[in-house]
Amino acid sequence: MAFFRLEAKVQSDIGAVFEFLLEMLKALFLIEPLLLFNVLKKLDTKRDQIHEVYRFVAEIDAALSLSALRESLPYYARPTLTEPKKSLSGQDIYHPLVDDFVANSVELSGKSMLLTGSNMSGKTTFIRTVGINAIMGQAFNTCFARAFTLPRLKVHSAIRITDDLMSEKSYYFEEVLTIRQMLEASEAKEPCLFLLDELFKGTNTVERVAAGASVLKYLNQHDHFVLVATHDLELAAYLRDKYDLYHFTEVIEDDSIVFDYQLKSGRLQTTNAIRILELNQYPPQVVRKARQFIDVDKNTLR
Repeated sequence: MAFFRLEAKVQSDIGAVFEFLLEMLKALFLIEPLLLFNVLKKLDTKRDQIHEVYRFVAEIDAALSLSALRESLPYYARPTLTEPKKSLSGQDIYHPLVDDFVANSVELSGKSMLLTGSNMSGKTTFIRTVGINAIMGQAFNTCFARAFTLPRLKVHSAIRITDDLMSEKSYYFEEVLTIRQMLEASEAKEPCLFLLDELFKGTNTVERVAAGASVLKYLNQHDHFVLVATHDLELAAYLRDKYDLYHFTEVIEDDSIVFDYQLKSGRLQTTNAIRILELNQYPPQVVRKARQFIDVDKNTLR
């Protein structure tokens, strides 16, 4: 390296003539390749030490980043990792990217979770929150919660699926492939956390409910956890023996919908889809007709 520094100084002080002579000398005696291979040979003898230095720098950098993250949080917890069993709990968990978050608590023991709720009530954000806490807790020993207890598990999600025009795959087909990978993963006995949002929404209601109930029962085997958010209230009747039922809801105040984003136990009793149409100035006849369809016997809605 001293040779290369000398070359730079010569270039600036003596000028072009000496630079030309120096280049001829380097080419004649292959000075640069010889120096390069000599340096590489020395570096190779220090491979273990160099690797140790890089690892040390990486650990310090990761520790500083994690420390900065923890200091920026309103509160956090180190997770409690348990033996493989179907038990997961979180106290006052929240999503780190949501400003003015509403914390919720969850406790699952022996069952998975079926989450129903109104539109925009927070279902998808909640299951993402559980997934983020599971990943961060295992990877970085940091959870966005007062307390979080879980076994070591792998996280699989089917939350934001899109069609693939380049591969000529529709939304439903992409969803089918994603769920198939989950089914294959559920055959292993190592605990997994499956996060699903609006299962099979790319197809008709009758087949969606039938296929969804069957898939959710299959995923719930062994010590796996399944958190599914859905608008299909019919799933609650099929899965209540294996899934704890929770929901989010809303309150109508002064012709507006107010969400409290609080997780509540039990099945959702109210819906708001048509009410949202009305509040957004849909024609009265559209709203009235929609409500008439709701009152029709379900056997005629095919």
